[in-house]
Amino acid sequence: MLIVAPKSVAESTWQNEAKKWDHLHLKFSTVLGTASQREAALASKADCYVINRENVVWLCEYYNHQLPFDMLVIDESSSFKNHQAKRFKELKKAQPCFDRVVVLTGTPAPNTLMDIWAQVYLLDRGKALGRTIGIYRQKYFKPGQTNGFVVYNYILLPGADRLIHEAIAHEVMSLKAADYIKLPKRMDNIVDINLPPKAMKLYKQMEKDFILSMGDEDITAATAAALSNKLLQMANGAVYDNDQSVIQLHNAKLEKLMEIQELNEGQPILVFYAYKHDLANLKATFPDARELKTARDMDNWNAGKIKMLLAHPASTAYGLNLQAGGHIVVWYGLTWSLELYQQANARLHRQGQQKPVIIHHLVAKGTMDERVMKALSNKAAGQDALLDAVKAEIKTVMGGNQNET
Repeated sequence: MLIVAPKSVAESTWQNEAKKWDHLHLKFSTVLGTASQREAALASKADCYVINRENVVWLCEYYNHQLPFDMLVIDESSSFKNHQAKRFKELKKAQPCFDRVVVLTGTPAPNTLMDIWAQVYLLDRGKALGRTIGIYRQKYFKPGQTNGFVVYNYILLPGADRLIHEAIAHEVMSLKAADYIKLPKRMDNIVDINLPPKAMKLYKQMEKDFILSMGDEDITAATAAALSNKLLQMANGAVYDNDQSVIQLHNAKLEKLMEIQELNEGQPILVFYAYKHDLANLKATFPDARELKTARDMDNWNAGKIKMLLAHPASTAYGLNLQAGGHIVVWYGLTWSLELYQQANARLHRQGQQKPVIIHHLVAKGTMDERVMKALSNKAAGQDALLDAVKAEIKTVMGGNQNET
């Protein structure tokens, strides 16, 4: 069996879980490291070969797409949702080699049902939803925003979601955690942060300057992301200038995190950060904090040896079992990705957790933080929510600017 998983999961999660089924005597080979180390791992005799998704292209090319495995398991298959990605295209060529395919994900359609096609194709080679993305689009969607022949997004036809679900029902099993396990209570807490007056004034001025510099430029996903990133950085306490140097603005979130740590009397805290300067500030303020980098860091956290674990949601969100190490989460920096947000929270709020999970969100009042938090609360985060929020922010700022004039 070939198991494809996020790197952190491929390093140890499957191997550790297999120990609970030791009566099966499964032998694992971890296909990671340098090319020569990966080749040696493939040459060793094992039942299960685990590789990270970044090396799927290498693997397919190494075997010339004739992979010598009976079964394929794709863990966190939403990472294969992009039909244009090379990893999908390469695995698509190798798919006929497998007698059986299983894909696993907690977020099968993180943005829209368009995301489901590529994942289902890897299951059945297009039998349920069509052999090409074009056939799938034509049958279930209509063009949304367009510019001439360019289509920016697609909208589901009326009733198409039901038809898609019916088409894949025979090869899909969906389980909610509440259906088969009883999880401890989850408590979400919004922690309002008041920025110092000087920092707030600078935030508003930099926001206005950035918006005015855009002129009459159409708001695209790229320009919206650029503006949002600047504003979220400032809300967190620092911002990159044009030379990528870091300008420190305030310590309001760091001080609030100190309070949370003191109130919880040394209990372990998992902190999600957004930017590299967030990580640097957190390390400088909390010298005993540890950044999650390796499987050993995960083991030390679960063993209670780490009191504050610093993690980026993009590298932590999928598959890691961190529930033994603590029950308190702090979102130091928020994300527009609803998928990453939900998956990251599930690192602690999952089977095996013994205590109620508390999730604190540090939200700087009067900043872009509030718009992200609203989108996450409404389960509407993502590119569309980002565009809507940025357009609303620009309207607010320009309206105030016109009033001043």
